[in-house]
Amino acid sequence: MTLWGGAFSQPTDDAVRRLNDSLRFDWRLYDVDITGSIAWVAELVEAGVITPDERDRITAGLEQVRAEFARGEFQPAPGDEDVHTAVERRLGEIVGEVAGKLHTGRSRNDQVATDVLLWLLGAQAQIAGAVAALMRGLLAQAEAAPNAIMPGHTHFQPAQPLAAAHWWLGHFWALARDVERLKSMADTWCDRCPLGSGALAGTPYAIDRQRLAERLGFRRAAPNSLDAVADRDHVAEMLFALALIGTHLSRLSEDLIIYANPAFGFVRLDERYSTGSSLMPQKRNPDPLELARGKAGRLIGHLAGFLATLKSLPSGYNKDLQEDKEPLFDACDTLLDVLPPLAGLVETLAIDEARMRGALVEGMLATDLADYLVGRGVPFRQAHHLAGQVVRRAETQGVPLSALTLADYRAISDVFEDDVRAVFDFDAAVARRAAHGGTGDTVWQIAAAHDWLDQISAPATPHRPE
Repeated sequence: MTLWGGAFSQPTDDAVRRLNDSLRFDWRLYDVDITGSIAWVAELVEAGVITPDERDRITAGLEQVRAEFARGEFQPAPGDEDVHTAVERRLGEIVGEVAGKLHTGRSRNDQVATDVLLWLLGAQAQIAGAVAALMRGLLAQAEAAPNAIMPGHTHFQPAQPLAAAHWWLGHFWALARDVERLKSMADTWCDRCPLGSGALAGTPYAIDRQRLAERLGFRRAAPNSLDAVADRDHVAEMLFALALIGTHLSRLSEDLIIYANPAFGFVRLDERYSTGSSLMPQKRNPDPLELARGKAGRLIGHLAGFLATLKSLPSGYNKDLQEDKEPLFDACDTLLDVLPPLAGLVETLAIDEARMRGALVEGMLATDLADYLVGRGVPFRQAHHLAGQVVRRAETQGVPLSALTLADYRAISDVFEDDVRAVFDFDAAVARRAAHGGTGDTVWQIAAAHDWLDQISAPATPHRPE
């Protein structure tokens, strides 16, 4: 069975079928495909195309097909070109010729466009939930060691001391943007239901597309049928969002790979989230982190490849658009493979507060030294220069800043007094940066992070029925 071919005198070549057929990957659209078909057949009754009895028979048959897929019992047939063909073929086997009325007035073009949108609405929620699980681990680590202080870096050079909680929360808020982005995109996607657009020009039957859209959980119908069947902006947006999540996971992973190295020793990974070497018995390899870092490139590649597919297509549906599904499905699968082990790794790792604090060097307090001078009326630009001279003198003598004598300080500026030594307190340096969002503001940040997770986890009115 195919959904076309009446005008053809020869069967499709087997090599073309192997290239063209998509059931091997688009089968996972079965649930949303059937949901869309049930909504469509309900509208066909309203339009006077089929009877209520025919609708009920078709609907019951579609639910049986859905159950067979869900139980893993669905058996593909040689002519199943795609999931749409497979569902309709099996429906015909169950309910007979009335199954042939299901496709009245619609095309696989608007059908697949609707399927992908519906599938994306579920996928974004699943991925957002997996990201939120990792974020809970980050927040728990931020709370677990409220007094831990670590070196902060810019250009991967020692910069200023940070509360360790501030570092954990830095990754938390990056992922929060990712979740918000997913939810914002999903809200936009609910504004355009493609079903009822036909192949490109719309349907000739009296279908109420607004009501149809609402049946499927959309707010309104897509305004232009030609655009609706070719629109894959949502796929590109999702691939971008997933690639950016992958990028953020890669940066977190890179930090943890560095900090787990014994040369730093800031964290120790639980053995369940480490691997060993087949040659070197002492090795504890952070493979989950390295794989997360590596798979970011895969996610970025899917986005770049799909944009290249879209860039030169003429108006309307083109078979090139079949290339939307494999990168989309793989990108979602990739993140759903990466996120759970990362969440477990973060939740179970141990931090070494002593190693973190032991890595602090007084040079990180040079800005505090400049601020000390600012507090005594020295313009910051001049204070910056004077603090730099202090750093150079300490380096020349091979001593920390606090080991310089008051005479050394006053040789650079007579503004320095003996109380300058109070500057060399890492805890105080962190506490001084208590402006909103600063490293001394982690108590507020932790509370805000809890509020954010509570809000994102709160049940919302669904845009589509479960």
